[in-house]
Amino acid sequence: MGNWITGITDPLFWKSIFNICYNQAWFICLTLVISLGVALLLKQVETGGRLFRTIYFTPQVCSVVVVMTLGVYMVGPSGPIQTFLLSAGVLETPVYWQFDERITMPMLAMINTWKWFGIQTVIFLAGLIGIEPALYEAAELDGASAWQRFWNITLPQLNPQIVFVLVTNVINGLQMFTEVFMNFDLYGGMKNQALTPVLYLYGKAFDRFNMGYASSLGLLLAGLIFLLTLVQLKLVQREID
Repeated sequence: MGNWITGITDPLFWKSIFNICYNQAWFICLTLVISLGVALLLKQVETGGRLFRTIYFTPQVCSVVVVMTLGVYMVGPSGPIQTFLLSAGVLETPVYWQFDERITMPMLAMINTWKWFGIQTVIFLAGLIGIEPALYEAAELDGASAWQRFWNITLPQLNPQIVFVLVTNVINGLQMFTEVFMNFDLYGGMKNQALTPVLYLYGKAFDRFNMGYASSLGLLLAGLIFLLTLVQLKLVQREID
């Protein structure tokens, strides 16, 4: 019982929850917009579609370690992206994002988006292909614009895919470990700016050897994932007529 009370009142545990929620807010928005946008474009491609699908899906088949290593180099102070932005005058000085608590989690979310948007594009593309073309034809005959067709036909018909992507993103996001473990210490940096719940309980278990407390944190995290999943399903899921 003492471990449960300590866990609920532990400021570092709630700091890790805040960090991961901040990260997932960026990640979910980026992946939804990019993967749905790419799926809509690929649906219109008649030639070379297989080539494009291979290119965007490549990060998905690579390990998290490989993608994170490349991503951290690309957006690092000496990487090509910052080098270009410095030469273009967009940045005045290099950005050491791993030490800036304001942008650490957004940058990790951007790299993770590169890793995971491919599988979500496949899910959305499958949903788009399954939409009855007659719905679009009828709407076009009624004078509906492209935006009206997207808002009133495409999005409602993609509701099952959107719900699935949102729920799995939250479940997987709350379990983030490798991305921060390979780039920071066991407590997410000097200011705990990259601390995640799984990294925190790992540190408690294998650095402080407090197995009982780490187990309690794991159960708290599992309960939180369960509650968030239920809330998401209630808020997002609806019947499609």
